[in-house]
Amino acid sequence: MFFRPCIDIHNGVVKQIVGGSLRDEADSATDNFVCEQGGDYFAKLYRDSGLKGGHIILLNASQSPYYEADVKQAKAALAAYPMGLQIGGGINADNAKLFLDMGASHVIVTSYVFQDGKIFYDNLERLVQAVGKERIVLDLSCRKRDGAYYIVTDRWQKYTDVVVCPETLDTLASYCSEYLIHAVDVEGKAKGIETDLVRMLGEWGKIPMTYAGGVGSFEDLRLLRELGKNKLDVTIGSALDIFGGSMRYEDVLTFCEDE
Repeated sequence: MFFRPCIDIHNGVVKQIVGGSLRDEADSATDNFVCEQGGDYFAKLYRDSGLKGGHIILLNASQSPYYEADVKQAKAALAAYPMGLQIGGGINADNAKLFLDMGASHVIVTSYVFQDGKIFYDNLERLVQAVGKERIVLDLSCRKRDGAYYIVTDRWQKYTDVVVCPETLDTLASYCSEYLIHAVDVEGKAKGIETDLVRMLGEWGKIPMTYAGGVGSFEDLRLLRELGKNKLDVTIGSALDIFGGSMRYEDVLTFCEDE
């Protein structure tokens, strides 16, 4: 299990939020921690720690007046750690190469592919043609409803009718090199992982996957490793001491390196 660090950017600032609180109206969210440092600071920290495959997420909608400020923060981070970080938020077939040219190793995509309750395979094909499946990470952000985990889009506000299940994972794996799985209902709360989701992902385990959501203790990390059959990488935000939490960054690195 590898640790995949994160740089979440909202309203032009690096911060940690409660995931389910994100709203387009007034570009609002419930903040857990607002950083004084910029994206380049955290990129350098991850670079110096030898971490690869972390992700930058632009949390404002591309139509937001804050989106360009988000991109500016991301650009500084990518310049500090070229090819060390992935980026997501407002990515489509037209701009994906621009972000790769900025220094991103991969682009992370959700709403361009999942819209209006369904999968837009034409857009997925365009994205593959634009940058190649080996540079694409699909973000299957999901929320539980009626006992199943449904993909949600538009800053996690809209449900699709697509369920995160082995069949969906099999189908979409031909269009990407990795999955990023946000368990939105526990994202930013640091009060435990979505065990049913983790168990299912670990059983599937065919391509690299990074799990995000709810990790708040080393017991959560142990449970993630066990239920995920050591096939899932992990990202931690609000629970890390560098974002105001109680889990020491250095101890997390040590834990994840210890197989």
